Amino acid sequence: MENEFNLDKAKEVLDSGMEQAQELLQDPSQINDLLKTAEEKIREIPHVGEDIANVPAMLSMVKSYITKEYTAVSPKVVAAVVSALVYLLKRKDLIPDTIPLIGKVDDIAVMIVAMKVIEPEINAYKAWKETQQQQ
Repeated sequence: MENEFNLDKAKEVLDSGMEQAQELLQDPSQINDLLKTAEEKIREIPHVGEDIANVPAMLSMVKSYITKEYTAVSPKVVAAVVSALVYLLKRKDLIPDTIPLIGKVDDIAVMIVAMKVIEPEINAYKAWKETQQQQ
């Protein structure tokens, strides 16, 4: 079935966007535009639990990395986040968004896969961010 979806496909999608993500990382203005658009699109996705709650931290980590405010993260981790955002915003969906309710499942799955892959880095970034706010 063509519209069938699973996490393995989401991982393939994430991996396939790495080259484009690495190119985007070379242009801070393109990344800022991508992040703004991603924040807007993410607001449209129904709340699906704690995993999605890390999206703002994920976006903030990319912004902090690009501005060189936070560099204690691997460029591959940042590229994985950008790859997920590129899929969310620019790729042809594995499940079209026009299908009611399930149309956002692939978007959510790709973001969750990205967050699971980089969870330790998100947690380290959140801890760093907290210490910065206390100073």
